[in-house]
Amino acid sequence: MAFGKAAATNKRFQPFDLLATLIAVLRTDGAVLFANAALEDALGTSRRTLEGSQFGACFHEPAVLRTAIDGARSHDFATLRYEAFLRRVNHELMPVQVTLAQTDKPGELIVEMSPLENQVRQDREERLLDQAQANKELIRNLAHEIKNPLGGIRGAAQLLQMEVESRDLIEYTQVIIHEADRLQTLVDRLLAPHRRPHVVGDVNIHEVCERVRSVILAEFPRDLHIERDFDVSIPEFRGDREQLIQATLNIVHNAAQALAERRAAGDAQITFKTRIARQVIFNKQWYRLALELHVIDNGPGVPDTIKDRIFYPLVS
Repeated sequence: MAFGKAAATNKRFQPFDLLATLIAVLRTDGAVLFANAALEDALGTSRRTLEGSQFGACFHEPAVLRTAIDGARSHDFATLRYEAFLRRVNHELMPVQVTLAQTDKPGELIVEMSPLENQVRQDREERLLDQAQANKELIRNLAHEIKNPLGGIRGAAQLLQMEVESRDLIEYTQVIIHEADRLQTLVDRLLAPHRRPHVVGDVNIHEVCERVRSVILAEFPRDLHIERDFDVSIPEFRGDREQLIQATLNIVHNAAQALAERRAAGDAQITFKTRIARQVIFNKQWYRLALELHVIDNGPGVPDTIKDRIFYPLVS
C-alpha cells in the first residue's frame, strides 16, 4: 500500500523532471517526497536516496531551511526566497537562490533552487537582449533619417555638375556624388537585416561551418589553419541557413583579422567546435536540447572594455 502511494506521488510530480531548475517537494517535517532529475544531477545523489531523508542535510546551513519550513507551517508567508549553499558529493558548495512555497495540498511544500550563477547569467542575457533590440531600432530609425536627404544631396550635386565648367569644381561634385553613394551603401547594409525575409529550412550546422571555412581560407590561404571538432551526431534543425552562414562568417572573419600577429608568426589557428547542450534557458524560454557552436582562436582575446558590447551593431 505504501509502495503504491509513493508511486502515485512520483507520477504526480513527474512533470518537474522536465524543468532545468532544481525542485524538491517536502513534507512539513522537512522530509523529501520527491526530487527532480535536475536536483539529482546537481547533488550527485539518486532520487531514491533523497526521498524520505531530511532535505536540510543537503544545505550548508540546515537551520535556515528549518526556519523557513516552520514559517510556512504557521502560515507566516505564502512564498519565501533566500540564498543558500547546497552540498554536493565530491564538489564544492553550490550557491543557489531558494524559493519555498506551499502547494495546493496540505502538508506539502515545494522548494525551487536556481544556481546563482545561472540567475546572474539569465538576468545579464535579458538585459543585453533588451539593449540590443533598442540599439537596432535606433540604428534603423537613424538609417532612415540619413537616407532621406542623401537622394537630395546626390541629385543637387549632379545638377551642379552639369552647370559648372571648371574642371576642379566638377571633381568636387564627383566627390560629393561618390561619398553620397558610399553612404547609401552603408545605409542599405544597416537596413538589410530588416528588409530581408527569413527563409526557414533544414540546416546542417557542419555544412554551414564548411562553407564559412572555405570562404575564410580563400582569403587567408597560407597563414591560417582551421581545425574541426565536430559532434557528428548532431541532427539537422530548422533555421535560416543564409543568415546563420553570414553571422558565423562575421565572427570567424573578425577572429582571423585579430590573429594578425599569429598569422605573421605562422601559428594562427581557429577551431570550429559543435556540441549538444541540455536543459538550456535562453531568452526566458526553456529548451531540452540546444546546439552549441564554438569559434575558438589562439589570439589575444576580446578586450574587457567591449566584452559586454561585442555583439552590438557597429562594435568591432
